[in-house]
Amino acid sequence: MLDVLRHRTYRRLFTAQVVALVGTGLATVALGLLAYDIAGEEASAVLGTALAIKMVAYVTVAPLVEVVAHRISRRTLLVTMDLTRATVALALPFVTQVWQVYALILLLQAASAAFTPAFQASLPTVLPDERDYTRALSMSRLAYDLESLFSPALAAGLLSLVSYNWLFAGTTSGFLASAALVVSCVLPKPAPQERGTRGAVARATLGVRLFTATPRLRALLALDLAVAAAGAMVIVNTVVLVRHDLGRSAGAVSVALAAYGAGSMLVALLLPCVLDRVGDRAVMLPAAFALPAVFAAYGIATLAGPSWPALLAAWFTFGAACSALLTPTGRLLRRSAAPGDLPAAFAAQFSLSHACWLVTYPLAGWLAATAGQPAAAWTLGALSLVGALTATLLWPARDAARLPHHHPDLPPHHPHLASAHATPTGFRRTHTHTYVIDELHRRWPHPYGAARG
Repeated sequence: MLDVLRHRTYRRLFTAQVVALVGTGLATVALGLLAYDIAGEEASAVLGTALAIKMVAYVTVAPLVEVVAHRISRRTLLVTMDLTRATVALALPFVTQVWQVYALILLLQAASAAFTPAFQASLPTVLPDERDYTRALSMSRLAYDLESLFSPALAAGLLSLVSYNWLFAGTTSGFLASAALVVSCVLPKPAPQERGTRGAVARATLGVRLFTATPRLRALLALDLAVAAAGAMVIVNTVVLVRHDLGRSAGAVSVALAAYGAGSMLVALLLPCVLDRVGDRAVMLPAAFALPAVFAAYGIATLAGPSWPALLAAWFTFGAACSALLTPTGRLLRRSAAPGDLPAAFAAQFSLSHACWLVTYPLAGWLAATAGQPAAAWTLGALSLVGALTATLLWPARDAARLPHHHPDLPPHHPHLASAHATPTGFRRTHTHTYVIDELHRRWPHPYGAARG
């Protein structure tokens, strides 16, 4: 899998991603300590609001940035967002009011919401080979998992030497290093966007329309809901399950989260070889059904009371299944959008997937607090089952890239119809090519025959 690092541009982009993630992890720890200094016992409310602001920024900003992103180079956009994040991180130690924390977090997460989809959309152009791109997706998954394990440990070590304010300096350094690495790359020029005379609203909603019109992307959104249900159970409720229900130490919380990360990393390492042999659908749908199965097994195993081994096994399996669902996402997006529309597709995926988290985060916390952890687990498990079943119904079993279709709205001599041939009845001119939603193809062909573009 490490062979993909032989690509010079990708190697620098991957390093930029890693150092930025480490900086983000340091900021997460430091922000909690800052909130406690400012708000005291109300720190949890401050952090909860900050998390909600983060999700709202992720859901709303990414599609809006796409309106203007095509007018500037992708490298300029990435560097500008890194510098913006570095500036915000540098300002955070000097805030004295809660509203200032909220304002800076909004700016920080808005910059991240612009940076991440643009970064993800760059990888298919840097690595046009499907095999290399698949390995790059697994490397990115590993980077996220390692960050969740490494950054808290690094923060703990630094806090034994310096005050938490210096962690923000580490965050700033990470974003500046990321900007420098991106500057050193020569990114391929993105493909031109074929959007005709569409205005700003059409450009902002293009990614969402790709999702609503493409069956495999509608299925992907349902899979995002299943991932968000399992992820919210882990992220929101682990600390209560470990500390309160099981009566274990704070260190056990890290062990439980590490079990989730270990499962995710294991699958990320194995998945490239699997995807070389089988399709995305054959990997992702079984992984989706594994999530409600784990919820059910965990619920049954804890009927008599909380169980530490059951929690570790469930969290490990959650991590493995979520990794199997998240890692191939980029492959689906690349198959489902024209090269010029990839930024819009990635922006929509970023926004819509976080909309799922915006639902499951409060649901997990509210259910656990009011009805108890078992009710939260069973409800989130049911939600993950709905996601898995919906994805199965929406994703055609025969998901061919090349589809026959015709264009009754185009004149017979239109250049796009150069390869078209008359049907036996002679009333339609049908042709077959790799099918994506774009200016000439506004709806998906009927699965049982050639349909209009």
